[in-house]
Amino acid sequence: MNPVQLDGAPPPGCRVAESEIVRAAGILDRGGLVAFPTETVYGLAADAHNAEAVARVFAAKGRPADHPLIVHISDVDQMRHYARDIPPVAWRLAEHFWPGPLTLIMRRAPGLSNSVTGGQDTVGLRVPAHPTALALLKVFGRGLAAPSANPFGGVSPTTAAHVAYGLGGAVDMILDGGACAVGLESTILDLSRPVPHLLRPGAVAPRALAAVLGRTPILSATGGPRAPGRLPSHYAPATPLRLVTDPDREWRYGSRPLAVIALHPPARGPVRCRWLVMPRAADAYGRVLYARLRAIDRWACRVVLVERPPVTEAWDAVRDRLERAARGDCAREIRARQGPGVARGPRGRGFRGRGVGSPQD
Repeated sequence: MNPVQLDGAPPPGCRVAESEIVRAAGILDRGGLVAFPTETVYGLAADAHNAEAVARVFAAKGRPADHPLIVHISDVDQMRHYARDIPPVAWRLAEHFWPGPLTLIMRRAPGLSNSVTGGQDTVGLRVPAHPTALALLKVFGRGLAAPSANPFGGVSPTTAAHVAYGLGGAVDMILDGGACAVGLESTILDLSRPVPHLLRPGAVAPRALAAVLGRTPILSATGGPRAPGRLPSHYAPATPLRLVTDPDREWRYGSRPLAVIALHPPARGPVRCRWLVMPRAADAYGRVLYARLRAIDRWACRVVLVERPPVTEAWDAVRDRLERAARGDCAREIRARQGPGVARGPRGRGFRGRGVGSPQD
């Protein structure tokens, strides 16, 4: 563990005490698992250099062994420790977007475990833009392999309570840094090939990437390196999800009880369903989407009808997550793990936050 401390206080905006960050770094150094906040979603961290600890991440999540993990690092200079043959554009992108919600995929450096990369010759790297995450990475001093802190294939957590509900005692410590500011997973850009490919949309949009790259990256729905969140079915709530064009019409024919997520109030009321009005701005919608889906799971509805989002670049990430959530039926598997309407427990050791399942989640 890096002996560097935080000069008696966590960085500005960090609501976690220095002593808790130091304790979390010690747990990681001993091969434990720590859930921590990023600006995107909460991650389930293990020492990227400890194969046994990384294996615990896969076991806790029920994650396939060939599904690679993103390595979180504390600064741009650490990129040299985990990647080789780094293209010049990677340094420009890192300077422009890090810390931030952009993951860069490059050729991996020698010595990095196959368990982190899913057996591939590539690795995904990111510097998160959350004060708690950066403080933890600074004290720990090494990269953290960290997927989202939830059962594989389900809705990612955006609060500490979500982590405790989904993973319970499988986590040695949960750092509560509040609700995530972005709420959707990072943009993934593949730089391991001559031409950059966008593997997963996120808060960093193609237009912003093009301004640095000098060209718009190629959108790759399939092919290229395996990367997190690209399976046809992913991000699925326990409640089956259907995308619809006209929720005012469709709710009348759905199996009751049901819920509706829409960009507007019902046109013809009253309605005999749970109707949630979402923000009309894409970034605000993405920030609350997963929390809303989790709330609906507690209502034990038969189905949730979601109004299709606009087909514009600003909505790419939201649309991607909803389309993948609608393709698969993860309901049986997730309900079997969690039980309907009740929180998993016990809480992870070290959890500091509101009660699990509270209305604020």
